[in-house]
Amino acid sequence: MHVHVVAASGTGMGSLAGLLRELGHRVTGSDVRFDPPIGPALAEWGVECQTGFDPAHLDPPPDLVVVGNVCRPDNPEARAAIEGGLAVTHIAGALARFALEGTRPLVVAGTHGKTTTTSLSAWLLDQAGLEPGFLVGGVPRNFGKSFRAARPRRSLPQAAEAELTPVSQERRPPFVIEGDEYDTAFFEKTAKFLHYRAEIAILTSIEHDHIDIYPTPEAYFQAFEQFIAGLPAEGLLVANAADPEVVRLASRHARCPVAWYALEGQDTHGVAPHWLGALATAGADGTSFDLFAGGVAVGRIASPLPGLHNLANTVAALGAAAQGYGARFERLIPALAAFQGIKRRQELLGSPGGHPVYDDFAHHPTAVRETLAALRNKHPKVPLIAVFEPRSATACRALHQDAYATSFGDASRVILAPLGRDLPPAEALDTVRLADELTRRGTPAHAAQSLPEVLELVERHATDGSVIALLSNGAFGGLHGQVLEALGEVR
Repeated sequence: MHVHVVAASGTGMGSLAGLLRELGHRVTGSDVRFDPPIGPALAEWGVECQTGFDPAHLDPPPDLVVVGNVCRPDNPEARAAIEGGLAVTHIAGALARFALEGTRPLVVAGTHGKTTTTSLSAWLLDQAGLEPGFLVGGVPRNFGKSFRAARPRRSLPQAAEAELTPVSQERRPPFVIEGDEYDTAFFEKTAKFLHYRAEIAILTSIEHDHIDIYPTPEAYFQAFEQFIAGLPAEGLLVANAADPEVVRLASRHARCPVAWYALEGQDTHGVAPHWLGALATAGADGTSFDLFAGGVAVGRIASPLPGLHNLANTVAALGAAAQGYGARFERLIPALAAFQGIKRRQELLGSPGGHPVYDDFAHHPTAVRETLAALRNKHPKVPLIAVFEPRSATACRALHQDAYATSFGDASRVILAPLGRDLPPAEALDTVRLADELTRRGTPAHAAQSLPEVLELVERHATDGSVIALLSNGAFGGLHGQVLEALGEVR
């Protein structure tokens, strides 16, 4: 089959294009440009890349056109495909049709922690011998790419050889997918995760986000209500008992069993966690913790992931693998220790001049706070400079003006980059006011007016072996490379 992907150079759409190639289809893709890392990867995967959006790319007509959710209704290729009567779908529809058919999907949903939890879940199931497919909104280092097709069905004797418990001798392989609540396409406004046929689900957190499509908390919560209610009665929901909205919605709407998880000492809002993690040690190399299942000690486990938020994600992934798929801890525990993390999640880019420089995707106030807390735990005795770009549709808005003021408490200094998009002043995050408030609270902060000023501020304040955390959900205007080069030259 010939599948044409409109807007192919985004992380999700590019991963879909690569997955379709892996499944044996001819794939063409168009976009305004094909920048690294996705652009070169598409060519490597055998995707035929076409620059620009032009109806001529649809001649001869492909069997299917997949339209990315970044495309507006006036996109010339999308419009030509629809008006020309071609078969048209979106990323969620294509995944459901080509990748999820014949699998037992595990969908990881929630405002925070999806990419890490999805990547870890895929790795754990892989090392347990279940040969899962996966699609992640990042690049797990253990796999080296963001997607893989599920392996063909195995016979039951082979499944037994893989040391699977009887409850998991299900001939359909798992497919682990990051369940995004963002809308699907301009012609399909439902949340993506509603299309993924989840049988097992992890729900990490629910906190109002994506204000551009969910203007009220109620609208945002409703998408999760639908997701929870859509899980089959014979499925499983692994849900965060420490999140009040998760508890409220899962308790009301789940038709399937709910396996609550939490960390020791957390408020679990009236429910008893089946999966409980008790922190034992925390340091620069990760954490160790005691895991309990139904009150029974599984053992002390080492995790390479720093931060309490990642410990909660780890407990969830272990619970889903063991309870949802019958994976054995004899395999899960060493697999966790070998997990290498995800690119752009507390990723150490280098240490020019003795200054560790980290790249992280954090942009929501909660994610910023958790990321900085983890880095502070890893580097407790040196200055930590947080360099933040408010770029996403939500981060740029005044909605979180007050929340950001409490998100940088673990930083020694904060440098705020200009907003990543133009908004009316009444709607926009006021970085000058935020910098003033952070300074008033005891954390020196600067609101830069340009990226060159951001770089100059980093160079000026990077002293005494300070750690630099670059926080953005985008490319940050190439600042990562500029910081590495500048600190390497001047220190």
